[in-house]
Amino acid sequence: MNLFEHIKSILSQNEKYCKDGKLFKNVIVEDALKVEQELLSILLSDDKAIQHFFTEVGKVLVFDKIKFQKFVSNKQFLPNSYTSFKNKIGLTANGEYLTEAKEVVLSWAYKDCVLEGGQTKEEQKRKEVFWNETLAPDEIDRLFEPKALTNFKRYDKDGVKKTTDFSLKDNLILKGNNLLSLHSLNKVYKGKVKLIYIDPPYNTGNDSFQYNDSFNHSTWLTFMKNRLEIAWKLIRNDGSIFIQVDDSELAYLKVLCDEVFGRENFRETIVLKSSTESGVNAINVKRGERLFKVKEYILFYSKNASFRFNPFYTKTDFNVNYKYEVVKKGKEYIVTNLSKKFKDDFKDLKISSKEKDLLTKNKFTEYALSNANNMYSLEKNIKKSGEKFKEFARNNKEKGGVDEYINSKDEVKLVYEGGVFVPLKERVIEDEKGNSFGVLASDLWVDIGTTPSNEGGIKFSNGKKPEKLLKRIIEMTTDENDIVLDYHLGSGTTAAVAHKMNRQYIGLEQMDYGENDSTVRLSNVIKGEQSGVSKILNWKGGGSFIYAELAKNNASFVDSVESAKNVKVLIKIYETIKNSYNINFNVCFDIIDKNIENYKALSLEEQKNIIIDLLDKNDLYINYSDIGDADFEIEEETKILNNKFYK
Repeated sequence: MNLFEHIKSILSQNEKYCKDGKLFKNVIVEDALKVEQELLSILLSDDKAIQHFFTEVGKVLVFDKIKFQKFVSNKQFLPNSYTSFKNKIGLTANGEYLTEAKEVVLSWAYKDCVLEGGQTKEEQKRKEVFWNETLAPDEIDRLFEPKALTNFKRYDKDGVKKTTDFSLKDNLILKGNNLLSLHSLNKVYKGKVKLIYIDPPYNTGNDSFQYNDSFNHSTWLTFMKNRLEIAWKLIRNDGSIFIQVDDSELAYLKVLCDEVFGRENFRETIVLKSSTESGVNAINVKRGERLFKVKEYILFYSKNASFRFNPFYTKTDFNVNYKYEVVKKGKEYIVTNLSKKFKDDFKDLKISSKEKDLLTKNKFTEYALSNANNMYSLEKNIKKSGEKFKEFARNNKEKGGVDEYINSKDEVKLVYEGGVFVPLKERVIEDEKGNSFGVLASDLWVDIGTTPSNEGGIKFSNGKKPEKLLKRIIEMTTDENDIVLDYHLGSGTTAAVAHKMNRQYIGLEQMDYGENDSTVRLSNVIKGEQSGVSKILNWKGGGSFIYAELAKNNASFVDSVESAKNVKVLIKIYETIKNSYNINFNVCFDIIDKNIENYKALSLEEQKNIIIDLLDKNDLYINYSDIGDADFEIEEETKILNNKFYK
């Protein structure tokens, strides 16, 4: 029995480290690093373990925890073992709350995408593959330091050009790992972002995101936790965050968000009708197995419990109680009951009374919505009003006419027949089709609709959200020039709408989408494209944004691995990595070299995973603190722009 098998056998005898014949690798590693007495007792009871992992100093045996950790982390040891995240249900891992865990889930996209037979990148559904890796706390030392930025470009009405100027007031699109980008932003934008909207991968197994090691339940939650924790630091005290998901992870994500953000800061779970009951999706539903899904959810949290959003209205049938036209002439108000006026207009027509009523209502509705500034309903229920107002209303009823009442907020209220006029203009919704009547919005949004295929001038269909949705959320929670952040930018809907609404925006993305990239969409916005909410906002074009990338170090090796077409290329990359200094500290090249034929027998995806595992994730990108290192060959003007950004 070799040493790997021997150590496995002695650890398997302890229930803490073994379940159903499989060992918990991460539990073993964590206990080793903590020098837990229970683990040491097992190892000290075995001569082989003493020989390999202890050193005698004087008459005392000293445990080499680093050597043991490297040994356990070797792929030859427990190749199929449970990690700390396998088969977990709930929000605990290894006896501690998920929010207290220090593990980090890194993920980055496979650039070329996996396409089904006969597909092209432009025409068919894209299957984005995300490599993901869970790092233990001891593997992280420089990971979250601010990263150097490079490849600065400015996009404006004149096109795209290299820029030597950058301001923190500029709109920003940043390409690179979004977790590391968020930590970089925190140095500059901490407490400055008014709104965060994200549409993350849903972890359904059926959406447009596929995984090489498919995100299991707890790993996905950890992936979300890592990013939500740092994103929360970026939000202003009067800011908020909206997270759109389906019901695959909704319940667990809600609990996680309660822990990260504070349950007192939960505002709503918005139900969004995202699909119709007819069409291709309805045809393809597995009948009798599940119900056809037409909804998604948006979790809405604020930074503080005192948060207030801007009220808004959703379309509904016109309320005919808004029948009073009130026009001021000089110091007097002229009141006209329009329901009576339009009814008289049709009294001589030789049609049924039902038809006359419909004509009256349609004409009345059209006129009222077109003249909303002068239209009112009359609210006579003033029981909850103050005594001062009640007395004022009683006097008005006795003498008649319209009187102006100035309340404690210095607002002018019009009083008539002992009641108060309620203005129609606050209930009018404007869109490209004209004015509609609105009702105060609820947490059920059925009026957004699906995304038109050509919205934004790009073909990206999967996961693209309607501009109407982002317009509503941005109007609810922000004012002009406020900062809006989306760190799962995708096709760029959030940035596009923010641009049209004169909000400053930051978008983070780690995928290249070719002609469907967010930079293409935003370039169209600058040119004045008229899809989405452009017409209702009277958008004419203009503005600019800065594009930049996290400066790559080991991430360049990742790019090479991602684009490799066969094992020969991967082995060449492996040989290069062997001679670099940016390798994972627990890698044993001798073992890999001895098993190279076994490596060649693996699938291409597995081969790529192994190469990526060799890299030190602390060095994926160049740290800003190392920007002056001559080995990185960073241009002087790029250094200047970085200094402007961070200082």
